[in-house]
Amino acid sequence: MSNANLVVLTVDDDLINLKLLKSMLLKSGFVAEVIEAKNGSDAIGHLKNRNDIDLILLDIIMPIMNGLEMLQVVRADDNLKQLPVIMLTTDETKKGEALDLGANGFLMKPIRREDLIAKISTLMV
Repeated sequence: MSNANLVVLTVDDDLINLKLLKSMLLKSGFVAEVIEAKNGSDAIGHLKNRNDIDLILLDIIMPIMNGLEMLQVVRADDNLKQLPVIMLTTDETKKGEALDLGANGFLMKPIRREDLIAKISTLMV
């Protein structure tokens, strides 16, 4: 996992969170590129334009299309449904719903670097 080759799509309506995630991911040593999206529909656009995305970090509470809605779209698409999706949220009560909809993992905000790296490592090996 040491070679930086993962392409990660981060989806969050909070620009500070996006910057923080990007910084943590790029410092991890195994992420080559971070694509940022401000909501689910923005993110779906990126997924349709690129076929090299390896992982999605997805905030749940966002305007336009929230994380759970986006997760349903991704899981319903034959080309995307295998993509690992880690949900990010401050709301522990959404965990069951997210996992039922097909999320591969769940991280509570504020995201801690060690937790993020550990979660990605378990999914991407």
